[in-house]
Amino acid sequence: MVITHYRAVMTSPRPFRFGIQASNAPSRAEWVRLAKAAEDNGFSCLTMPDHFGDQLAPVPAMMTAADVTTTLRVGALVFDNDYKHPVVLAKELATMDLLSDGRTEIGLGAGWMISDYEQAGIPYDAAGVRIDRFVEGLHIIKQAMQPGPFSFTGTHYTITDYEGFPKPVQQLPPVLIGGGGKRVLGIAAREADIVGINATLHAGKVGPEAIATITVEAVEEKVAIVREAAGERFDQIEMNIRAFMVNVTDDGANARAGLAGVLHVDQSMIDNTPFALIGSPNELIETLLARRERFGFSYIIVGAEDVESFAPVVAALNGK
Repeated sequence: MVITHYRAVMTSPRPFRFGIQASNAPSRAEWVRLAKAAEDNGFSCLTMPDHFGDQLAPVPAMMTAADVTTTLRVGALVFDNDYKHPVVLAKELATMDLLSDGRTEIGLGAGWMISDYEQAGIPYDAAGVRIDRFVEGLHIIKQAMQPGPFSFTGTHYTITDYEGFPKPVQQLPPVLIGGGGKRVLGIAAREADIVGINATLHAGKVGPEAIATITVEAVEEKVAIVREAAGERFDQIEMNIRAFMVNVTDDGANARAGLAGVLHVDQSMIDNTPFALIGSPNELIETLLARRERFGFSYIIVGAEDVESFAPVVAALNGK
């Protein structure tokens, strides 16, 4: 499928909000400092990956971030459905929402990083099986947060007369699903409040295959899949992207050229991919406005290391 200059124009553009993706800190003091800096600089949410390597455990780290702030939201980008039974994860998420006064977001995925599975001895099932299990898990998490007991019988989970407790402060915390392939993007379009556009990670790791799926043309195709699958509810979806390549600099052209050389790609790819934000604050402001008009992206996540340098962009666009 080839789409030229696809534009996801909404009747009324969704206001911008911004998040940081953080994974680690050498001490509680540093983690608290980061959370407070994110809030002070206008970021809406602190998100965390869910892997077994060099990172803090998401649940206690997110709860700590919420506890030392007053407006900062917290969520995973994203929880791997295979790492926790959905009843357990639903209880943890609902508890975080209660203890944060309704500042939790639910990020859930089917799992992709093969090294996690290998190191932990978890079977790395075929993508279709993992996605089927994720769909069941998502249904269970949603049901556990609703009033009353429920039962569920699926291929992977069986739930019998279970009522989730506690209930979240939010009737249902917003659900974020990110995807790079057609099936997961379609699920996200139908089930999520927030849809994240990702690289395609069929290889189970970040490498040349994934890099090849973050071009502007690939992003256009992914957004088109979401729009088609969402139908009339597309305007209610918050479109999200995690910018992995961020550099706030007055010499954007040279910085983009240097990164292109490191990645062995044409500079035009770095210039145009929505996964990169490289340039001066004014340049990045214009870039994000154009990308919102073209793709619908209004929820932008950058790295924890960008919390100070990216702050002028946040100040200019947040809530607008």
